[in-house]
Amino acid sequence: MPGRALRPCDDGRVTVESARHQWDEGVRRVDAAAPDEPRYRELTDLVDTVVDELRRRVGQTFTLAELADVYERADEWVREVVASDLALASAGREAPRRRRAGISDTALVQDAAFGLYARGATDYHP
Repeated sequence: MPGRALRPCDDGRVTVESARHQWDEGVRRVDAAAPDEPRYRELTDLVDTVVDELRRRVGQTFTLAELADVYERADEWVREVVASDLALASAGREAPRRRRAGISDTALVQDAAFGLYARGATDYHP
């Protein structure tokens, strides 16, 4: 995805520092959307959905390195989770409404969700 280049380690894997930078930027960008309340609410709902899926996939006890490993392979399943959540949110509405957040925000939602979830890592430090 454009804008998602991460610095790999010597073995080709993503560095924790690089991933954390990306995650922190995602949290910051979602927080910056707060003045646009409808968009902010939709983004945070999507982030919460991805965090729920992280909880299921990663569990409650993990390190930042383990989370970075999951992050490396998360693009596809995060996109599916976001698309599914958007479809559920639209189902049952009599008239479609213009969404303020959507599938084009998947990378942002992914980064913010991982940033929030990282705070629960056993080796997390601000």
